[in-house]
Amino acid sequence: MKYTVKQLADFAGVSSRTLHYYDEIALLKPSSQGENRYRYYDEAAMLRLQQILFYRELGLSLQEIREILDQPDFDVLNALAEHKTALQKRVRRLECLIDTVDDTLDYLTGGKKMSEDQIFEGFSEEQQEMYAEEARQRWDSDLVDQSMKLWKSYSPEKKQQVLDEGKAVYVDILANMEAGKDPGGAEVQGCLVRWHKHMRYFYEPTWAILRGLGQGYANDPAFRVNFEKMHPDLPDFLNDAIQIYTAGKA
Repeated sequence: MKYTVKQLADFAGVSSRTLHYYDEIALLKPSSQGENRYRYYDEAAMLRLQQILFYRELGLSLQEIREILDQPDFDVLNALAEHKTALQKRVRRLECLIDTVDDTLDYLTGGKKMSEDQIFEGFSEEQQEMYAEEARQRWDSDLVDQSMKLWKSYSPEKKQQVLDEGKAVYVDILANMEAGKDPGGAEVQGCLVRWHKHMRYFYEPTWAILRGLGQGYANDPAFRVNFEKMHPDLPDFLNDAIQIYTAGKA
């Protein structure tokens, strides 16, 4: 079976221009060319396009995808199994996020009370791994991989200690906010010194990374929803405090 550029593009949900570009960069070459100079793709090309789209969904660049697919030992079956695992993790993460959003909406509208365990659900080890997968796709994958390697080197007791210290920092920041303290005040900024030290359990953060974390706490739904469970104003307060803490730092 052979497919024209338009047929394959329609099947895959991409544009013909995309297939032409993939041809130009030698990512997906046509299988043959007719006397009319039309490009045709066979089943092997169609399956390669499927792999390209899977890897694009996982956040890889076109150059990275080409290097993977062009490896002599590339195994389609193994690749599909890996894609399935990655997609299942993403589904579980999204389902968890949806449940958390629902619980928080109920909490904020007075429909239900949330236990301390529910409020701090986002600080569990499982959630840490979900955040890491999100960060790997959005930011520096090498840094995230180093962080997860360090995290997995800790004993169960050490991991619990780290999680408990993180919770304590956010509880103290919340207490200061509810007491009317200024995000730039000594009490809150003292908490951020502890927060900065806590982040070193995962990696050595630059000032730019710390600023980005503050912005993520306020603007990224995956982070914001967990802090909103503690208090609706906490994500923005925390971001304001972090921006003050990192101001002028290179």
